Amino acid sequence: MSINSREGLIEYAFKRLGSPVIEINVDYSQAEDRVDDALELFRERHFDGMEKVFFSHQITQTDIDQEYINTNDIGPVNGPTGDGPRGSDILTVVKVFQFGQFSNINMFDIRYQLALSDYFGINRGLNAAVSQGLASYDSTKRYINLIEDFFQPEKAVRFTKVTNRLHIDTDWSTQMQVGEYLIIEAYAAINPQTFTEIYNDRLLKEYVTALIKRQWGANLSKYDGVQMPGGVVLRGGAIEAEAQRELEVIEQKLYSQYELPVDFMTG
Repeated sequence: MSINSREGLIEYAFKRLGSPVIEINVDYSQAEDRVDDALELFRERHFDGMEKVFFSHQITQTDIDQEYINTNDIGPVNGPTGDGPRGSDILTVVKVFQFGQFSNINMFDIRYQLALSDYFGINRGLNAAVSQGLASYDSTKRYINLIEDFFQPEKAVRFTKVTNRLHIDTDWSTQMQVGEYLIIEAYAAINPQTFTEIYNDRLLKEYVTALIKRQWGANLSKYDGVQMPGGVVLRGGAIEAEAQRELEVIEQKLYSQYELPVDFMTG
């Protein structure tokens, strides 16, 4: 069964729990809340719930005055469709690409001249460059990068999705210019309303079912032990505890098998 909507996911979970043969004592609004809970965890911890993106942001006078960028104002990822993640979908910011005097390359820049003479000379045999090989070109580029890091190191950034403010540790009044662009590398959540295949993920379906089952048990727990006509005894507490164990197993599987690995730190 292919699912491509919130409604379809809720219907799937109810059927898996026994509906319509068994009455599931969960209100539809409660089921919708449990789907929201599942999507929140899925987008934060599942590798298919987020993606690496690169946003281009044009600096405004407002950015300079407040000395931070409101990521909610950043539009969708550039592309022909324009339906990619927006700034409001950012989960974490990795870095802001180098900007300033060393980041611009024109025909008078030493890197441009190196690429024009040495690199093409290596490949085309111009002048004496053919005897130098790539080793000389590589060492020269590394030396230039060392100079760049010394005089204009990469800026530190601070961001939290609670404030949606991207702080860049620099002198905004002198280092930032209105109209210039910044390239922001980040991880952003995938919008399920646009990319509905997310609802058909196997782990998400299991997790939503277990969450609704726990809600079902919580709703019935206040009547635990009450005997119904025909001798049936309600056991909401047992259902809730069983669902909790299922959730723990699913979450452990999510963390160990579906979560992106932690990046190694060197230095």
